[in-house]
Amino acid sequence: MRLNELRDNDGATKSRTRVGRGIGSGKGKTGGRGVKGQKSRSGVAIKGFEGGQMPLYQRLPKRGFNKPNRLAFAEVTLGRLQTAVDAGKLDAKAPVDAAALIKAGVIRRAKDGVRVIGGGELTAKLDLTVAGGSKPAIEAVEKAGGKVTVTAKSAKDQSE
Repeated sequence: MRLNELRDNDGATKSRTRVGRGIGSGKGKTGGRGVKGQKSRSGVAIKGFEGGQMPLYQRLPKRGFNKPNRLAFAEVTLGRLQTAVDAGKLDAKAPVDAAALIKAGVIRRAKDGVRVIGGGELTAKLDLTVAGGSKPAIEAVEKAGGKVTVTAKSAKDQSE
């Protein structure tokens, strides 16, 4: 067996039907579209039409909501912070905020603030100033001897 002898098994590929190529082909003249009518013409898109019956997508109830002014945070994992400290890009002794993370290349942009989440181990003692963080992540930073200052108000604080 050589490369030039490779081919698909018999029946594995089917050649495309060439439509509208003469009466002898069996798919000439109207090209398998029948005679006249909307579907015989080009540019027809009646996929969701159910003959006047209420279409399925309209019969089902609407659900969910996308909040238009929802805050988008730049999320940073503990493992990513530790990698940056180990590589010498992030100074563990200096306070770490959004500007320091951008300068170190940990995040690209701050968006509506930085949020620390779990994932990975953190051994460096960091003084973080962030918009938010998950409970396990904050506990892990404090366990490593660091400190987390949360600047953004939570939804509970804003309602009061």
